[in-house]
Amino acid sequence: MANNSFSDLQGKVCVITGGGGVIGTAIAEALSSAGVKIAILDIREEVAVALAENLNKRFNNTCAGLACNVLDKDSLIAAAAKIEAVLGPVDILINGAGGNSPDATTKQEEVNASNMDKLDETFFGLKMDGFQKVFNLNFIGTVLPSMVFGENMVKRGKGTILNISSMNAYKALTKIPAYSAAKASVNNFTEWLAVHFAKTGVRVNAIAPGFFLTNQNRFLLTDEKTGNLTARGNKIIASTPMGKFGEPEDLQGAVLFLVSDISKFVTGICIPVDGGYSAYGGV
Repeated sequence: MANNSFSDLQGKVCVITGGGGVIGTAIAEALSSAGVKIAILDIREEVAVALAENLNKRFNNTCAGLACNVLDKDSLIAAAAKIEAVLGPVDILINGAGGNSPDATTKQEEVNASNMDKLDETFFGLKMDGFQKVFNLNFIGTVLPSMVFGENMVKRGKGTILNISSMNAYKALTKIPAYSAAKASVNNFTEWLAVHFAKTGVRVNAIAPGFFLTNQNRFLLTDEKTGNLTARGNKIIASTPMGKFGEPEDLQGAVLFLVSDISKFVTGICIPVDGGYSAYGGV
């Protein structure tokens, strides 16, 4: 019999790390509308709690907001215990924690003859603490939650892990080497863990958002004073066949598909949600 609905999601428990962000919020709304019980994890407790309360009111659902540091295994273990006590065993993990930082961003797109006197604005001027912070948040911040929440999934013989990748995983973007390297690592880890868990009943997949305006990248894509697109922002629009930035809601369909039983024979893949960016060769 054909399965053409997301009814299997009703009553399942989902953890979303970085859940208070723009993308995490959109995903939480989609899952809540499907009857999923949500645990919003965010390093900002007040943001997580406020979003959970909002979802409870709008969807008459069971949601909880908790403070959690995805780079601290003890913090994740403590959160996991609270979630199981309040919502029950976790069925779905969405690794949404991530982002970029000006501290891991070069001011120059490339090294060339005209900027040899500004090497401190290129790769050579990057501060390793900023680079490490961004890499760890995006990659280690995916590995550790998968380790903590994935263990119980494996023991129960079922579950789904969904990682949030990026276009940077396919084509490293200028200026942001740490973020690009981390997202490429997320793709590789998604494939590795999918194979590692394949016989346990736990699936591991990813989505790769194209270009969305978020708090983390707004400083790169728009002018703070005028609100107009920067030269970089205009380049992105020119390289996106649909000619626009994505809306957070554009990710919801792909997420629902990958975490539901509709995709029960799908593991180890990454779906671009990018308006055609990854398909476009520039001409």
